[in-house]
Amino acid sequence: MIHQEMSPASVIMLAKKAKLFPERFIPCIKTLYNWIDRKLIKTRNVNLLMKLKLKNKKPTGFTRINKKVLGQSIELRHHAVDTRTTFGHWEIDTVVGQKSVEDQVLLTMVERKSRYELILKIDGKQSCHVVNALHRLIKETGDAFPKIFESITSDNGPEFSDLSECLKGLSEVYFTHPYASWERGTKENQHRFIRRHIPKGIPISTVTAFTVHKIQEWMNRYPRKILNGQSAMEVFLKELIEEDILSESLGFYMN
Repeated sequence: MIHQEMSPASVIMLAKKAKLFPERFIPCIKTLYNWIDRKLIKTRNVNLLMKLKLKNKKPTGFTRINKKVLGQSIELRHHAVDTRTTFGHWEIDTVVGQKSVEDQVLLTMVERKSRYELILKIDGKQSCHVVNALHRLIKETGDAFPKIFESITSDNGPEFSDLSECLKGLSEVYFTHPYASWERGTKENQHRFIRRHIPKGIPISTVTAFTVHKIQEWMNRYPRKILNGQSAMEVFLKELIEEDILSESLGFYMN
């Protein structure tokens, strides 16, 4: 919990899965939290990951209409994407360090079913940099790209204004309603993991590519309660095997 920044729930799931201790010696989650609160172990609440919000934001009834929807509405997205029962549907966003046009940003993508995360460092929050990053991704995955990235859902930020054109014929692209961040709840939650390592205000240009890769690896190897103790990487690889596209995308996975 301290050195690998794992939550109490994840530690317990990992201990049981790897059979690190006899079952009778592994406490329940509530007991472990009680030990932390009573200071019976070294871990303190400050060491724990930020608790993810269990309730999504709800519409307030006030609608702003001064923002244009950039393309195909999320309303047209297949219901199976919402239920996370099918693989290959992603959410895309950016993480900003400083609000400066000169600073680099992180382009983040998460697969909805497995929660597998991609973090790409790009030169700025302009559409051209997003397009360049996606072109590199298309080149790395080759023929497997349309199978891995069946759809991508974005907000209506100007950095995604060329998303539909860039992915035309490769992936279905959907856009959320303006000012409706709860429609991409997976990304909102994933960003809290990233902010654990890169707090707001830290220039992304000062974060090395190695650090970005380590954050991505940590997120994808993290045991998830919502995945029954599996990591995002485990579920993602199983999906690639089931879809018979592991060999086609091996270069992408290794990178």
